[in-house]
Amino acid sequence: MSFEIERKFLVRGDAWRGLATSRSKIRQAYLDRSPKVSIRVRIRDNERATLSLKSSSASLRRLELEYSIPTLEAEALIPLRNGDVVEKTRHIVPYAGADGGAAKALAWEVDEFSGANSGLLIAEIELPREDYPVELPPWVGPEVTGQDQYYNGSLAMRPFGQWEQADHRERAQAQC
Repeated sequence: MSFEIERKFLVRGDAWRGLATSRSKIRQAYLDRSPKVSIRVRIRDNERATLSLKSSSASLRRLELEYSIPTLEAEALIPLRNGDVVEKTRHIVPYAGADGGAAKALAWEVDEFSGANSGLLIAEIELPREDYPVELPPWVGPEVTGQDQYYNGSLAMRPFGQWEQADHRERAQAQC
């Protein structure tokens, strides 16, 4: 079985952009989302597709099962979705810490959302264990791990563009 252990953060500024080593376009749709599990179809760069099942959990660790499927089948599943299609560009941004220690280098994923979630930037880091120490890059802002509205399944149902002005002001203040 496969488990995912990840932390999520808002992103401040653009300093991360010059550090990105690769990027890919992602479209994903949620076929089902319940308090226990979400079922997602994802198409990356219009050429690779997966079907994923993820457990919902209040902890950092979640069960994640992911299966490759033909892109044409993924395209056929997208109209069966609940909510909007989540569109984003995922940037891979390595960060070795302030001391440059290559042994601790971690690959951050910065998701730059578009479409209905345009304007939202989230940095994620997958960890080998829940208590793994992480040095935060200077461009990482407030942690949003466990805040449901920042998870992609929630963004499909209530896109960032629909959040109240108060939510936008609060986010903007947090990034300063």
